[in-house]
Amino acid sequence: MRVSVVGAGLGGLALAQGLRGAGIEADVFERDPGIVARFQGYRLVLNPTGFQAVRDCLPTRWHPLLDEIVMEASAEQLVLDPRLNEIGRLGAGRTGIVVDRQVLRHLLLTGLTVHTDAALTGYDVLPDGTVRARFAHRAPATADLLVGADGVTSAVRGVLSPRTTPTDTGVRFVIGRTPLTDEFAALSKAYGSKIAGDGVSLLLGAMRFRTPPKQAAERLAPDVTLPDIGDYVRWAMILPPNGSLENLTAQDAVLARMDGWHPQLRALIEQADPDNSTLLSIRVVEPAERWAPGPVTLLGDAIHATSPTGGNGANTALRDADLLRRRLIEADGGSRDLLDAVGDYERQMFEYGAEAVRSSLERLPAFAPGAKLS
Repeated sequence: MRVSVVGAGLGGLALAQGLRGAGIEADVFERDPGIVARFQGYRLVLNPTGFQAVRDCLPTRWHPLLDEIVMEASAEQLVLDPRLNEIGRLGAGRTGIVVDRQVLRHLLLTGLTVHTDAALTGYDVLPDGTVRARFAHRAPATADLLVGADGVTSAVRGVLSPRTTPTDTGVRFVIGRTPLTDEFAALSKAYGSKIAGDGVSLLLGAMRFRTPPKQAAERLAPDVTLPDIGDYVRWAMILPPNGSLENLTAQDAVLARMDGWHPQLRALIEQADPDNSTLLSIRVVEPAERWAPGPVTLLGDAIHATSPTGGNGANTALRDADLLRRRLIEADGGSRDLLDAVGDYERQMFEYGAEAVRSSLERLPAFAPGAKLS
Protein backbone atom coordinates (compact mmCIF):
# COMPACT_ATOMS: atom_id res chain seq x y z
CA MET A 1 0.00 0.00 0.00
CA ARG A 2 1.12 3.53 -0.72
CA VAL A 3 -0.37 6.66 0.87
CA SER A 4 0.07 10.28 -0.19
CA VAL A 5 -0.39 12.78 2.64
CA VAL A 6 -0.96 16.41 1.64
CA GLY A 7 0.10 18.75 4.44
CA ALA A 8 3.03 18.57 6.87
CA GLY A 9 1.20 19.65 10.02
CA LEU A 10 1.04 17.55 13.17
CA GLY A 11 -1.82 15.33 12.01
CA GLY A 12 -0.38 14.52 8.60
CA LEU A 13 3.09 13.87 9.98
CA ALA A 14 1.77 11.66 12.80
CA LEU A 15 -0.14 9.58 10.25
CA ALA A 16 2.94 9.26 8.04
CA GLN A 17 5.08 8.23 11.02
CA GLY A 18 2.54 5.64 12.10
CA LEU A 19 2.29 4.17 8.62
CA ARG A 20 6.06 4.14 8.20
CA GLY A 21 6.38 2.20 11.44
CA ALA A 22 3.98 -0.40 10.06
CA GLY A 23 5.90 -0.79 6.81
CA ILE A 24 3.41 1.17 4.70
CA GLU A 25 4.87 3.66 2.22
CA ALA A 26 3.81 7.23 2.97
CA ASP A 27 4.96 10.38 1.16
CA VAL A 28 4.18 13.84 2.52
CA PHE A 29 3.60 16.80 0.21
CA GLU A 30 3.82 20.30 1.68
CA ARG A 31 2.93 23.50 -0.19
CA ASP A 32 5.39 25.67 1.78
CA PRO A 33 8.74 26.20 0.00
CA GLY A 34 10.57 24.65 2.95
CA ILE A 35 9.92 22.78 6.18
CA VAL A 36 10.78 25.84 8.29
CA ALA A 37 9.47 28.44 5.84
CA ARG A 38 7.20 29.86 8.53
CA PHE A 39 7.22 29.77 12.32
CA GLN A 40 5.11 26.98 13.82
CA GLY A 41 6.28 26.85 17.40
CA TYR A 42 3.67 27.65 20.01
CA ARG A 43 2.77 25.75 23.14
CA LEU A 44 -0.01 23.13 22.95
CA VAL A 45 -1.90 21.26 25.64
CA LEU A 46 -2.59 17.64 24.75
CA ASN A 47 -5.34 15.72 26.51
CA PRO A 48 -4.83 12.00 27.30
CA THR A 49 -6.36 10.97 23.98
CA GLY A 50 -4.17 13.30 21.92
CA PHE A 51 -0.98 12.43 23.79
CA GLN A 52 -1.61 8.68 23.52
CA ALA A 53 -2.37 9.08 19.82
CA VAL A 54 0.94 10.77 19.03
CA ARG A 55 2.76 8.28 21.23
CA ASP A 56 1.21 5.35 19.37
CA CYS A 57 2.18 6.86 16.01
CA LEU A 58 5.86 7.21 17.00
CA PRO A 59 8.46 4.43 17.16
CA THR A 60 8.74 3.07 20.70
CA ARG A 61 12.45 3.90 20.77
CA TRP A 62 11.51 7.60 20.77
CA HIS A 63 9.07 7.35 23.68
CA PRO A 64 11.71 8.26 26.31
CA LEU A 65 12.56 11.37 24.29
CA LEU A 66 8.90 12.31 23.95
CA ASP A 67 8.44 11.98 27.71
CA GLU A 68 11.46 14.19 28.32
CA ILE A 69 10.33 17.11 26.12
CA VAL A 70 6.81 17.47 27.52
CA MET A 71 5.56 18.72 30.85
CA GLU A 72 2.50 18.00 32.91
CA ALA A 73 0.43 21.07 33.55
CA SER A 74 -2.56 22.13 35.53
CA ALA A 75 -4.24 25.50 35.70
CA GLU A 76 -6.95 26.94 37.92
CA GLN A 77 -8.38 28.89 34.96
CA LEU A 78 -9.00 32.09 36.88
CA VAL A 79 -10.33 35.33 35.47
CA LEU A 80 -8.02 38.23 36.38
CA ASP A 81 -8.26 41.95 35.79
CA PRO A 82 -5.43 43.87 34.08
CA ARG A 83 -3.82 44.47 37.48
CA LEU A 84 -3.81 40.68 38.15
CA ASN A 85 -6.58 40.72 40.75
CA GLU A 86 -8.84 37.66 40.71
CA ILE A 87 -12.38 38.58 39.59
CA GLY A 88 -13.83 35.19 38.69
CA ARG A 89 -13.28 31.69 37.37
CA LEU A 90 -13.61 30.15 33.93
CA GLY A 91 -14.67 26.79 35.29
CA ALA A 92 -13.01 23.59 36.39
CA GLY A 93 -9.22 23.55 36.34
CA ARG A 94 -7.56 22.13 33.25
CA THR A 95 -4.85 19.49 33.22
CA GLY A 96 -2.92 17.96 30.38
CA ILE A 97 0.44 17.40 28.76
CA VAL A 98 2.15 20.54 27.47
CA VAL A 99 4.32 20.31 24.36
CA ASP A 100 5.95 22.79 22.02
CA ARG A 101 4.50 22.47 18.53
CA GLN A 102 7.77 23.21 16.77
CA VAL A 103 9.64 20.60 18.80
CA LEU A 104 6.95 17.97 18.31
CA ARG A 105 6.81 18.71 14.58
CA HIS A 106 10.56 18.19 14.22
CA LEU A 107 10.29 14.89 16.04
CA LEU A 108 7.48 13.80 13.73
CA LEU A 109 9.45 14.87 10.65
CA THR A 110 12.38 12.60 11.45
CA GLY A 111 12.94 9.96 8.80
CA LEU A 112 9.96 10.90 6.63
CA THR A 113 9.97 11.66 2.91
CA VAL A 114 8.61 15.22 2.69
CA HIS A 115 8.30 17.01 -0.65
CA THR A 116 8.16 20.79 -0.20
CA ASP A 117 6.95 23.42 -2.67
CA ALA A 118 4.27 20.90 -3.59
CA ALA A 119 1.00 22.84 -3.86
CA LEU A 120 -1.83 20.51 -4.86
CA THR A 121 -3.76 21.63 -7.96
CA GLY A 122 -6.14 18.66 -8.15
CA TYR A 123 -6.35 14.90 -8.31
CA ASP A 124 -7.81 12.14 -10.48
CA VAL A 125 -9.21 8.78 -9.44
CA LEU A 126 -7.84 6.30 -11.96
CA PRO A 127 -9.66 3.27 -13.44
CA ASP A 128 -7.73 0.85 -11.22
CA GLY A 129 -8.99 2.65 -8.08
CA THR A 130 -5.75 4.46 -7.27
CA VAL A 131 -5.55 8.25 -7.08
CA ARG A 132 -3.13 10.57 -8.85
CA ALA A 133 -2.38 13.88 -7.15
CA ARG A 134 -1.34 16.82 -9.33
CA PHE A 135 0.96 19.59 -8.11
CA ALA A 136 1.95 23.01 -9.39
CA HIS A 137 5.71 22.53 -9.31
CA ARG A 138 6.37 18.81 -9.35
CA ALA A 139 5.40 15.62 -11.13
CA PRO A 140 2.12 13.89 -10.21
CA ALA A 141 2.15 11.20 -7.51
CA THR A 142 -0.02 8.07 -7.58
CA ALA A 143 -1.10 6.23 -4.43
CA ASP A 144 -3.74 3.87 -3.10
CA LEU A 145 -5.03 6.63 -0.80
CA LEU A 146 -4.76 10.42 -0.80
CA VAL A 147 -5.16 12.09 2.61
CA GLY A 148 -5.88 15.82 2.79
CA ALA A 149 -4.23 17.06 5.98
CA ASP A 150 -3.71 20.52 4.52
CA GLY A 151 -5.53 22.74 6.98
CA VAL A 152 -8.43 25.17 6.93
CA THR A 153 -7.89 26.16 3.29
CA SER A 154 -7.51 22.51 2.21
CA ALA A 155 -7.01 22.09 -1.55
CA VAL A 156 -8.00 18.43 -1.21
CA ARG A 157 -11.29 19.36 0.46
CA GLY A 158 -11.95 21.88 -2.29
CA VAL A 159 -12.22 19.00 -4.75
CA LEU A 160 -13.59 16.26 -2.50
CA SER A 161 -16.23 18.28 -0.64
CA PRO A 162 -16.50 21.74 -2.25
CA ARG A 163 -19.60 22.70 -0.24
CA THR A 164 -17.70 22.25 3.03
CA THR A 165 -16.18 25.68 3.52
CA PRO A 166 -14.62 27.60 6.42
CA THR A 167 -16.70 29.96 8.53
CA ASP A 168 -14.98 33.11 9.74
CA THR A 169 -16.11 33.89 13.30
CA GLY A 170 -14.93 37.49 12.88
CA VAL A 171 -12.62 37.07 15.86
CA ARG A 172 -8.93 37.94 15.50
CA PHE A 173 -6.12 37.26 17.90
CA VAL A 174 -2.46 38.12 18.19
CA ILE A 175 -0.15 35.36 19.36
CA GLY A 176 3.49 35.53 20.39
CA ARG A 177 6.15 34.17 22.71
CA THR A 178 8.57 35.64 25.23
CA PRO A 179 11.55 33.94 26.94
CA LEU A 180 10.58 32.76 30.42
CA THR A 181 13.02 34.63 32.64
CA ASP A 182 13.05 35.15 36.40
CA GLU A 183 11.36 38.50 35.79
CA PHE A 184 8.14 36.73 34.79
CA ALA A 185 8.08 34.11 37.55
CA ALA A 186 5.65 36.30 39.50
CA LEU A 187 3.11 35.90 36.70
CA SER A 188 2.62 32.21 37.50
CA LYS A 189 -0.93 32.85 38.76
CA ALA A 190 -1.84 34.12 35.32
CA TYR A 191 -0.60 31.08 33.43
CA GLY A 192 -3.64 29.18 32.23
CA SER A 193 -5.97 32.00 33.24
CA LYS A 194 -7.79 34.74 31.33
CA ILE A 195 -6.89 38.38 31.86
CA ALA A 196 -9.97 40.41 30.97
CA GLY A 197 -9.35 43.90 29.66
CA ASP A 198 -11.53 46.46 27.87
CA GLY A 199 -13.01 44.31 25.09
CA VAL A 200 -9.97 42.03 24.92
CA SER A 201 -8.72 38.88 26.62
CA LEU A 202 -5.06 38.01 27.21
CA LEU A 203 -4.18 34.34 27.69
CA LEU A 204 -0.79 33.19 29.00
CA GLY A 205 0.79 29.76 29.09
CA ALA A 206 4.23 28.68 30.30
CA MET A 207 6.37 26.17 28.39
CA ARG A 208 9.00 24.65 30.66
CA PHE A 209 11.11 21.77 29.36
CA ARG A 210 12.35 19.05 31.70
CA THR A 211 15.48 19.02 29.53
CA PRO A 212 16.20 21.44 26.66
CA PRO A 213 14.95 19.60 23.54
CA LYS A 214 18.25 19.67 21.62
CA GLN A 215 20.13 18.20 24.58
CA ALA A 216 17.41 15.62 25.25
CA ALA A 217 17.60 14.36 21.66
CA GLU A 218 21.38 14.16 21.71
CA ARG A 219 21.23 12.01 24.84
CA LEU A 220 18.16 9.85 24.22
CA ALA A 221 17.76 9.63 20.42
CA PRO A 222 20.85 10.63 18.43
CA ASP A 223 19.01 10.03 15.15
CA VAL A 224 16.66 12.93 16.01
CA THR A 225 17.58 16.62 15.75
CA LEU A 226 15.41 19.01 17.74
CA PRO A 227 15.40 22.82 17.89
CA ASP A 228 17.66 24.56 20.37
CA ILE A 229 15.07 26.50 22.36
CA GLY A 230 14.51 27.28 26.02
CA ASP A 231 11.56 27.91 28.31
CA TYR A 232 9.10 30.60 27.24
CA VAL A 233 5.68 32.15 27.82
CA ARG A 234 3.12 31.82 25.04
CA TRP A 235 0.68 34.72 25.04
CA ALA A 236 -2.38 35.41 22.95
CA MET A 237 -4.64 38.47 22.95
CA ILE A 238 -8.13 37.89 21.59
CA LEU A 239 -9.47 41.05 19.98
CA PRO A 240 -13.10 42.11 19.68
CA PRO A 241 -14.96 40.63 16.69
CA ASN A 242 -13.73 42.25 13.48
CA GLY A 243 -10.92 43.93 15.39
CA SER A 244 -7.94 45.08 13.34
CA LEU A 245 -4.30 45.90 13.88
CA GLU A 246 -4.86 49.51 12.73
CA ASN A 247 -1.67 49.36 10.64
CA LEU A 248 0.40 48.54 13.72
CA THR A 249 2.76 45.63 14.16
CA ALA A 250 1.22 42.66 16.00
CA GLN A 251 3.22 43.49 19.13
CA ASP A 252 2.33 47.20 19.11
CA ALA A 253 -1.34 46.41 18.52
CA VAL A 254 -1.38 44.42 21.76
CA LEU A 255 0.48 47.09 23.72
CA ALA A 256 -1.94 49.74 22.40
CA ARG A 257 -4.75 47.89 24.21
CA MET A 258 -2.85 47.59 27.52
CA ASP A 259 -2.92 51.12 28.94
CA GLY A 260 -2.96 50.89 32.73
CA TRP A 261 -2.19 47.15 32.77
CA HIS A 262 0.21 45.57 35.27
CA PRO A 263 3.77 46.55 34.33
CA GLN A 264 4.92 42.92 34.21
CA LEU A 265 2.23 42.12 31.66
CA ARG A 266 3.34 45.01 29.49
CA ALA A 267 6.99 43.97 29.89
CA LEU A 268 6.07 40.45 28.78
CA ILE A 269 4.77 41.79 25.47
CA GLU A 270 7.58 44.34 25.08
CA GLN A 271 10.20 41.60 25.42
CA ALA A 272 8.51 39.21 22.99
CA ASP A 273 10.24 37.99 19.87
CA PRO A 274 8.74 40.24 17.13
CA ASP A 275 9.45 37.64 14.42
CA ASN A 276 7.20 35.18 16.23
CA SER A 277 4.27 37.52 16.87
CA THR A 278 1.44 37.45 14.37
CA LEU A 279 -2.23 38.22 13.79
CA LEU A 280 -4.50 35.23 13.12
CA SER A 281 -8.20 34.82 12.40
CA ILE A 282 -10.45 32.27 14.06
CA ARG A 283 -12.13 30.20 11.37
CA VAL A 284 -13.91 26.90 11.79
CA VAL A 285 -14.76 24.04 9.45
CA GLU A 286 -17.75 21.90 10.41
CA PRO A 287 -17.95 18.36 9.00
CA ALA A 288 -21.45 18.03 7.60
CA GLU A 289 -21.75 16.56 4.12
CA ARG A 290 -20.31 13.07 3.63
CA TRP A 291 -18.66 12.50 0.27
CA ALA A 292 -18.91 9.37 -1.85
CA PRO A 293 -16.61 6.50 -0.76
CA GLY A 294 -13.31 6.53 -2.58
CA PRO A 295 -9.51 6.63 -2.26
CA VAL A 296 -9.48 10.20 -0.88
CA THR A 297 -10.17 11.37 2.67
CA LEU A 298 -9.53 14.29 5.02
CA LEU A 299 -7.86 14.74 8.40
CA GLY A 300 -7.55 17.46 11.04
CA ASP A 301 -8.35 21.11 10.28
CA ALA A 302 -9.11 20.22 6.67
CA ILE A 303 -12.44 18.78 7.84
CA HIS A 304 -13.02 19.92 11.45
CA ALA A 305 -11.12 23.13 12.25
CA THR A 306 -11.98 24.33 15.75
CA SER A 307 -11.70 27.58 17.63
CA PRO A 308 -8.50 27.57 19.74
CA THR A 309 -10.63 28.43 22.79
CA GLY A 310 -11.70 24.78 22.86
CA GLY A 311 -8.14 23.54 23.21
CA ASN A 312 -8.96 20.52 21.07
CA GLY A 313 -7.71 21.23 17.53
CA ALA A 314 -4.37 19.42 17.73
CA ASN A 315 -5.86 16.69 19.92
CA THR A 316 -8.55 15.92 17.37
CA ALA A 317 -6.10 15.90 14.44
CA LEU A 318 -3.82 13.50 16.29
CA ARG A 319 -6.81 11.31 17.13
CA ASP A 320 -7.62 11.25 13.41
CA ALA A 321 -4.07 10.23 12.55
CA ASP A 322 -4.02 7.35 14.99
CA LEU A 323 -7.48 6.07 14.03
CA LEU A 324 -6.73 6.22 10.30
CA ARG A 325 -3.35 4.60 10.90
CA ARG A 326 -5.01 1.65 12.64
CA ARG A 327 -7.60 1.20 9.91
CA LEU A 328 -5.00 1.33 7.12
CA ILE A 329 -2.84 -1.23 8.88
CA GLU A 330 -5.87 -3.54 8.92
CA ALA A 331 -6.43 -2.97 5.20
CA ASP A 332 -2.75 -3.51 4.42
CA GLY A 333 -2.85 -6.78 6.34
CA GLY A 334 -5.84 -7.99 4.33
CA SER A 335 -8.34 -8.15 7.18
CA ARG A 336 -10.58 -5.56 5.54
CA ASP A 337 -11.07 -3.72 2.25
CA LEU A 338 -9.34 -0.34 1.88
CA LEU A 339 -12.55 1.60 1.17
CA ASP A 340 -14.29 -0.11 4.09
CA ALA A 341 -11.36 0.83 6.36
CA VAL A 342 -11.47 4.46 5.22
CA GLY A 343 -15.25 4.55 5.54
CA ASP A 344 -15.08 3.33 9.14
CA TYR A 345 -12.52 6.03 9.93
CA GLU A 346 -14.72 8.70 8.36
CA ARG A 347 -17.86 7.64 10.25
CA GLN A 348 -16.11 7.93 13.60
CA MET A 349 -14.16 11.06 12.66
CA PHE A 350 -17.28 12.92 11.52
CA GLU A 351 -18.96 12.25 14.86
CA TYR A 352 -16.21 13.30 17.25
CA GLY A 353 -14.94 16.02 14.86
CA ALA A 354 -18.34 17.73 14.80
CA GLU A 355 -18.46 17.58 18.59
CA ALA A 356 -14.98 19.14 18.83
CA VAL A 357 -16.06 22.08 16.67
CA ARG A 358 -19.30 22.54 18.60
CA SER A 359 -17.62 22.52 22.01
CA SER A 360 -14.91 24.95 20.86
CA LEU A 361 -17.54 27.42 19.63
CA GLU A 362 -19.46 27.14 22.90
CA ARG A 363 -16.36 28.41 24.72
CA LEU A 364 -15.59 31.25 22.31
CA PRO A 365 -18.02 33.88 23.75
CA ALA A 366 -16.29 33.63 27.13
CA PHE A 367 -13.22 35.12 25.46
CA ALA A 368 -14.75 37.13 22.62
CA PRO A 369 -18.32 38.32 23.28
CA GLY A 370 -20.20 38.94 20.04
CA ALA A 371 -18.44 36.25 18.02
CA LYS A 372 -20.40 34.84 15.08
CA LEU A 373 -21.12 31.21 15.87
CA SER A 374 -23.04 30.14 12.78
